[in-house]
Amino acid sequence: MLPRRRLMNVQWRFMRFAVWMCFLSGLAAVFFILSMEDIKLKDFIEKKILGIPYGFLILTTVVLIGAVFGYIFGNLIKKRLEVLVEVILKLERGDLSQRAPELGDDEIGLMAQHVNTMADRIEKQVASLQKLSAEKAEWNEALKESAIHEERQRLARELHDAVSQQLFAISMMSSAVQNTLKTKPNQAAEQIATIARMAGEAQTEMRALLLQLRPVHLEGKGLKEGIEGLLKELDGKQNALTLKWYVDEIEGLSRGVEDHLFRIVQEGLSNALRHARASTVNLRLNRVGDRIHLKIIDDGIGFDINEQKSSSYGLQTIQERVNEIGGVFEIMSIPGKGTQLEVKVPLVQSD
Repeated sequence: MLPRRRLMNVQWRFMRFAVWMCFLSGLAAVFFILSMEDIKLKDFIEKKILGIPYGFLILTTVVLIGAVFGYIFGNLIKKRLEVLVEVILKLERGDLSQRAPELGDDEIGLMAQHVNTMADRIEKQVASLQKLSAEKAEWNEALKESAIHEERQRLARELHDAVSQQLFAISMMSSAVQNTLKTKPNQAAEQIATIARMAGEAQTEMRALLLQLRPVHLEGKGLKEGIEGLLKELDGKQNALTLKWYVDEIEGLSRGVEDHLFRIVQEGLSNALRHARASTVNLRLNRVGDRIHLKIIDDGIGFDINEQKSSSYGLQTIQERVNEIGGVFEIMSIPGKGTQLEVKVPLVQSD
């Protein structure tokens, strides 16, 4: 949110402007009185009312009047601007149901009308995106065979680049252990520990790849049922990672949005398995007002967002899928502290 001091500046500027205008007007009035009444400045200054110099009383009075009126009018302008800024910030964060109230007939009121018009247009565009996403899900049925073929090729490359190389390294090191086991038992013990570590990494990589081998679409299941089935299956196949989740039953989602959210969950879990080295992953999917909130949090090694976000294929895929359904994707990660993925998707009614 914008610093409150910036909004207060509007009020104080009105106040300063009013004080200076009243002060200058008071000075002009004093000199006008002196010129019209032919009163000497010294006599005017020495003249007192209730023991207060007449000139000082006039200037003080007009300055106080200017300060009061400047404060009042500045505060009115500031409050209207605060309402407008709050609406704009909520729209920026993906809450497309927000609209500015009637803020008057001046330029601020006109800005509020334009903001509402812009919000209506964005909401319609998001509805169109989600409608196109649903249509795209139907088109994908006809292209499924091609997608399966491409996915097999991608997984084959990943198996060759990761798991196959790890298995080859394990094989080579196992052969070396046979030669050093009798002559250098300490070195052999270190080699065996390295083999065990590499085998664990290969196993984790295989689990992540098997996770991606699951159906890309929900195949007739609801979003809650599909995600919970995915998590239960993954939880039952490994013991090194603790999975915790809460998935709400969300009504009114188009097929395209459900498919994208399911695939985002798959990609997020795969990233946690392959890269995070986490012991616990928490997943939460629920509805908050007119938006869907998805969070995936792990306690893994984390990373520097500026260095790795742009080069991460998985994160790029998630960002593209979120964009297709008009959502907002945010990622927070601290090296050594873990990673949080957060997706917010507006719920809009398409025609």
